[in-house]
Amino acid sequence: MSTLGTEENPLLVAIVGSGPSGFYAAEALIKSEVNVKVDTLERLPSPYGLVRSGVAPDHQKLKQVIALYQKTADSPDFNLIANVNVGTDITIEELCQSHHAVIITSGAETDRKLGVPGEDLNGSYTATEFVGWYNGHPDYRDREFDLSHEVAVIIGQGNVAADVSRILAKTVDELKHTDIAQHALDTLAESKIKEIHVIGRRGPAQAKFTPKELREFGELSDCNSIVREEDMLLNSESEAELQEKSNIASKKIYEQFCEFSKREVDPAKSRNCYFNFLMGPKELIGETKLEKIILEKNQLSGEAFKQSARGTGETIELETGILFRSIGYRGVPIAGVPFHESWGTIPNENGRITDNDGNIIPKLYAAGWIKRGPSGIIGTNRACSVETVQCLLEDLEKLADKTNKAGAEEIYSILNKKNIRYVNFDDWKKVDAKEIEVGDPKGKPREKFTYVDEMLSVIDS
Repeated sequence: MSTLGTEENPLLVAIVGSGPSGFYAAEALIKSEVNVKVDTLERLPSPYGLVRSGVAPDHQKLKQVIALYQKTADSPDFNLIANVNVGTDITIEELCQSHHAVIITSGAETDRKLGVPGEDLNGSYTATEFVGWYNGHPDYRDREFDLSHEVAVIIGQGNVAADVSRILAKTVDELKHTDIAQHALDTLAESKIKEIHVIGRRGPAQAKFTPKELREFGELSDCNSIVREEDMLLNSESEAELQEKSNIASKKIYEQFCEFSKREVDPAKSRNCYFNFLMGPKELIGETKLEKIILEKNQLSGEAFKQSARGTGETIELETGILFRSIGYRGVPIAGVPFHESWGTIPNENGRITDNDGNIIPKLYAAGWIKRGPSGIIGTNRACSVETVQCLLEDLEKLADKTNKAGAEEIYSILNKKNIRYVNFDDWKKVDAKEIEVGDPKGKPREKFTYVDEMLSVIDS
């Protein structure tokens, strides 16, 4: 048999997941000097992962990266096999038999829990649910969110918490020309929310927003952004953090909070968004549904950049009917793949998947959030995926074996026997074009199809 990675014997790689890390891995493989065929498997009929279903609808510029992914998808060496659930419709073991290597880029699909009493009360939600709902993700299409209460609470001070808070704070006019799902826009139009409380367990110097995301709160048409001046007082360790040159983003965030704290509240605006610091949830209270939250005041201890928040025992009550937790994502296990339960990631060394004792498992690789945890921005995944692909290419001799690999044809054979309806990239282009067509009369970039059956019916029409 000829050398693996040549025209006569191309390297066959299956990628699980078609989000940013999956596309960056495919791009790195296709641009390498090795002759390769990439089959990317995706659970939904639609590709692009969190760029489509996670990026906020009012952040259209962030979605322009899709144009780069489309270039990769147009390569003759790329093949999309969507609407296929790896782990149930087809197994990792079967992919290892059909391909020389498998890269798992399944992301971090669920939220970390608060770990407090009452967390599962009706009215207490994950940020993932809400984000998926307003972005038209089929998994969350039928979720219902009761926005008839006047007070909403968001636990967390990162960019996802900012997205959730901002969507709640905006008017319909500010959202109607985005690609927000129509069912979400209709519900938000009836919202009675007047107060939004964004809760951080540490201080303003440790908030994890990006400066641009935070600045947007100062530009809302009908919502004041409120910070208490006394909350801008910092301990010496936090001041030291802000003086560090490498920590320029945190300094900008702190300065933006200071600017908010000096603003006059405009009584003509119908909503107020409060940024609260040094507080953590102690208990969620309600008989059948959420009625109020008990927050404990915190104080910081430890040296600069290693400060932890510890409860003081002093508590306050806040009446609320709806709460979203946004304290970090975590991955979910895939059958046949080791999983580090406490980290929510797949154990690996630079992308080479290991068992829980650190032994490398041949043929299996990981990239993106399932590899390193939920960190960074969309572009951060490129370097992460490139690192994994470099390791895979270094292993080329180890990946070569004497069995013939059928690649996509073997996948199709397995799926056909199970009557699994799979979708290719040309199929997706039909859905993409139809969404744009339907959105155009509304002045929207697209109107997303939010049910799998709807997408399949467009493909078949």
